[in-house]
Amino acid sequence: MNKLITVVGPSGSGKTSLVHALASTDRFATALEQHSERPFQELAKQDAKYTFANQMDYLILRAEQEKDLRVSTKIGLMDGGLDLDFQGFTRLFLTRNLLNQMEFDLCRRFYLHTRGLLPPPELIVRLKVDEETVASRLSRRKRVNIASADDTSLFNSYLDEWLSGVPSDQILELDVSTETLGYEQSVNTILYAIKNNL
Repeated sequence: MNKLITVVGPSGSGKTSLVHALASTDRFATALEQHSERPFQELAKQDAKYTFANQMDYLILRAEQEKDLRVSTKIGLMDGGLDLDFQGFTRLFLTRNLLNQMEFDLCRRFYLHTRGLLPPPELIVRLKVDEETVASRLSRRKRVNIASADDTSLFNSYLDEWLSGVPSDQILELDVSTETLGYEQSVNTILYAIKNNL
């Protein structure tokens, strides 16, 4: 079974940009969040009644992507992923009353069952970025985002809770607040970590 790396952080932290930068090295098979391709994303942004369908769609998609990446000939690389979609976004949407408790519990059951069938990532790259940078990036985005810059602090607290239960040698924290558009420093750091730890 192939190795898997996930890049996690709040919306606007640069997950997708970093994955694209890493992918340009031609060492990875990648899977992305697919905002525009998801059938419920735009609907959920307009009407909260679609949030549950949107979350289940994402959890299923991310599980399918993990399964595919595990059989690839290259190291798997994801922006976000199954764990982030549950531990970050699903918990956030419960707190914001976009999901009710029964809907959240069903998402949790699916997540725990699926994570029990699929091994967790061998490396989690956790992006840290100041809230002003997140707000600036999100304001320039053209894709649909349900989470906002105002959610960053709470979202990060959920990630802190989740990652506190993950062995420290499986987590690589990077402050990308001042990273260049090409993510050269982060790419080099991750490639070094892969060479020495995976």
